[in-house]
Amino acid sequence: MVYGVILAGGTGSRMGGEKPKQYLSLKGKPIIIYTIEKFFTCPEFEKVIVLCPSRWVEHTKNLVKKYIEPALDKIVVLEGGVTRNETIMRSIEYIESQGKLDGETIIVTHDSVRPFVTHRIIEENIAACEKYGACDTVVPATDTIVEAVDGKQISSIPKRSVMYQGQTPQSFKALRLKQVYESLTDGEKEILTDAAKILVLKGDSVALVEGETFNIKITYPYDLRIAKSLLEDEE
Repeated sequence: MVYGVILAGGTGSRMGGEKPKQYLSLKGKPIIIYTIEKFFTCPEFEKVIVLCPSRWVEHTKNLVKKYIEPALDKIVVLEGGVTRNETIMRSIEYIESQGKLDGETIIVTHDSVRPFVTHRIIEENIAACEKYGACDTVVPATDTIVEAVDGKQISSIPKRSVMYQGQTPQSFKALRLKQVYESLTDGEKEILTDAAKILVLKGDSVALVEGETFNIKITYPYDLRIAKSLLEDEE
């Protein structure tokens, strides 16, 4: 079975204000609803699991009821964890509690503030995960990447042709991801930047799926202006 997992645990501190950025309005509708709608309309998903901070769980449920009422039996809203990866593990725990977790169960994890993900990207994630066990959505780096270990001087300039910028979705065979995560030491968990690194640390293969430059993550106020323009182009 395949599950969509929407990660809505961010506090939105870089956006300013008290409301997490996923709940900000974009042309009259919360950003998170655009993202949930993209997943809800994919027939491959058994359920779409939305994970958010505890004090926003009821609010999120109310938003789903308001904007996507027919989806209530397909969308599950849960409290997330302290970290991104703990939140993903909570989605797997939910699947396991339903008796649906086995070696072939797939989770397609996605940032709630990337509302411009396409069905093509989602479908290719599922296909790549079925074949390889895990995949990450990326776009080729267009700018030169500069490494500065001390944050002051260049230590290396990697070859740009082999550099990519990570997006989401990131998709995994859920049971394998859970097993590897539980095998990590506390020190290894501290250096995780995303879920794909869980598997990379242990030598598992993670395939690449081609993303889109417009599959932006809405993080700063400027991103909201770009998002509004993208929505206008879709109309």
